[in-house]
Amino acid sequence: MSETPDTLENFTYDELKEGDSATFSRTLTEDELVLFAAVSGDVNPVHLDSEFAASSMFKERIAHGMWSGSLISAALATVMPGPGTIYLEQSLSFKRPVKLDDTLTVKLTVVKKEPKNRVVFDCDVRNQRDEKVVSGEAKVIAPTQKLSLEKPRMPKITIEH
Repeated sequence: MSETPDTLENFTYDELKEGDSATFSRTLTEDELVLFAAVSGDVNPVHLDSEFAASSMFKERIAHGMWSGSLISAALATVMPGPGTIYLEQSLSFKRPVKLDDTLTVKLTVVKKEPKNRVVFDCDVRNQRDEKVVSGEAKVIAPTQKLSLEKPRMPKITIEH
């Protein structure tokens, strides 16, 4: 695949083979954590209030579990299978907390191909210390048409602290 940073290219159902894998990485910043809280409505103080979080079992602020889950969605939508993918199902098991400045890498592996362009992926999410933070399985409808698109430009969003 000859992808540039500004291009999204997909894998079609016919191109995908059992055992194929791809990765997607992202670092949790303060801004991303706050934006995720704002967008999701999950303002649990364990995510946003350092003093409250210090008294929790984690002893510090942690990411929303679904932030990690959203990285699986991003990997499926932008890397493998990529543009044109329809997300059908997801199971998630949260193994350990994700903290500010952790860099997570999602590894998607094709487990099986099913009729009607369905593909099942193993989802393994690890932090920068190679510790498993989330595991699960996803089912998608893989695209049947090959696409190569310019990556949409995101607006600049600023947060007042």
